[in-house]
Amino acid sequence: QVQLVESGGRSGQAGGSLRLSCLASGLTFTNYCMAWFRQAPGKEREIVAAISWSSITTHYADSVKGRFTISRDNAKNTVYLQMNSLKPEDTAVYYCAAARLTGGVDVSPTGHDYWGQGTQVTVSS
Repeated sequence: QVQLVESGGRSGQAGGSLRLSCLASGLTFTNYCMAWFRQAPGKEREIVAAISWSSITTHYADSVKGRFTISRDNAKNTVYLQMNSLKPEDTAVYYCAAARLTGGVDVSPTGHDYWGQGTQVTVSS
């Protein structure tokens, strides 16, 4: 079965950094666009960043552009989210997701086939 397992979620302070990882199994990793979404209490799930299979195409939400970096290591079936200059408003549950695309990215939650269970990121001021 397909599994996406996030790790690295934890508490941090404003201005600090965290790195999230998502290990995928049960799928051909290079057939998928990978993405990070987040959902804060009382808010809808939103795209954070996405990356194509080849890493040529990336997408970032305006709120994180310049602070977060998405990357992937296809040899390790892993996608990462480097989070720098953290802000309290980054506090949310972060989800790893996979969309079966051989090119480009998908930024819609409904376009993703598989989801991780989520990892909590809490940023204090």
